[in-house]
Amino acid sequence: MAQSRKKGRGKAVAEKNDGRVSVKTFLSEVKAEFGKVTWPGRKQTIGSAFVVIVMSTLIAFYLGAVDLLLGKLVGFILD
Repeated sequence: MAQSRKKGRGKAVAEKNDGRVSVKTFLSEVKAEFGKVTWPGRKQTIGSAFVVIVMSTLIAFYLGAVDLLLGKLVGFILD
């Protein structure tokens, strides 16, 4: 099978004619990209998790209240 060579970010990437990249190439590129990521620290991760939990709880209470009120309204109209 013939393979073409493409230039990508300073290095040649082996690519098959149909546009798919081999699994080995893909995994090596994933590993290289993970090395470039700036991961959040412990304090930032805990803070973000706290915000997500609080906002999820508030939205759940809001949607529950709206559901309860609309259910009572529909029940009042149908009776």
